[in-house]
Amino acid sequence: MLRITRKIIPVLLAALLLAALTACGGSGDSDVITITNVSYDPTRELYEAYNELFTAWYLEETGQEVEVIQSHGGSGSQARSVIEGADADVVTLALAHDITLIEQAGLIESGWIDELPENSSPYTSTIVLLVRAGNEKNIQDWDDLLADGVEIITPDPKSSGGACWNFLAAWYYAGQLYDGDEELQKEFMTALYSNVIVMDSGARGATTTFVENGQGDVLIAWENEALQTVSEYPGEYEIITPSVSILAEPSVAVVDENAADNGTAQVAYDYLEYLYSDEAQRLAGEYGYRPSDQDILAEYADTFDLTVTLCSIDDFGGWDQAYEDFFNDGAIFDEIYEAIE
Repeated sequence: MLRITRKIIPVLLAALLLAALTACGGSGDSDVITITNVSYDPTRELYEAYNELFTAWYLEETGQEVEVIQSHGGSGSQARSVIEGADADVVTLALAHDITLIEQAGLIESGWIDELPENSSPYTSTIVLLVRAGNEKNIQDWDDLLADGVEIITPDPKSSGGACWNFLAAWYYAGQLYDGDEELQKEFMTALYSNVIVMDSGARGATTTFVENGQGDVLIAWENEALQTVSEYPGEYEIITPSVSILAEPSVAVVDENAADNGTAQVAYDYLEYLYSDEAQRLAGEYGYRPSDQDILAEYADTFDLTVTLCSIDDFGGWDQAYEDFFNDGAIFDEIYEAIE
């Protein structure tokens, strides 16, 4: 059973919180260690639950009280906020590239991706298609999104890490369909994005547009977001798992410079390391994320489709190459979007 409650925090509130943190620093009461977790959109509920689990465990283990402040937004936007001064002790973002940008700004030490197991990805996800009950447009796979009259909701790859995973999953499908013919893949993606009626800045905003505002026929979504929606609105939505998707690996890291300044380096590392505990792995599964522990993942075979074919970021040459090819200014996504405009 998924334990889910949805609490939508306005973007303005998150911005004000980050501004306050930047001004005041990450440490709080002298008897309580305060750390700040700057995360991406869909992890709000997971970390609300995890913070309670971690702080109780840490108090029992060390006698030290810890308070965790959360901040959420589009992963790319969150990375930029840290680079610009948001006082994050840890980041738990949608993809490794966003953390690499913080590393390149001098705030995270090189080699961070090897500091924790599984490329510092304590849980994974994939990309699915969420439709309304009855699936009126009969959407079964990526190519069905190209049909006339299909209205798509997906976030913007320029600000959302989830949107980058969405794009790459669809591109990989088109590559298989057209035997790697890049021009035909571009035509496929141009047709797909021509049907996008709203591109929000983050994955949670896209879910809100689809679910709460009632726009669109299909949401290209994180699997955990789709599971949350189906759980919260029983009988109103259906999850369509495409024939091919992508192994999405959200990454975590200590923001070394900030944690050193705040005196939180050890607790920040412990906070991320405990994500790999059996208790935290099962909590991730309960909130719709795929545990990185394969034995615990198997316990959730009724929740996740473990048979779907998944490509990975390695199929695109890693994130640096993927950004160069697809998401940097003037790359393939811009080329496609400009053709639509």
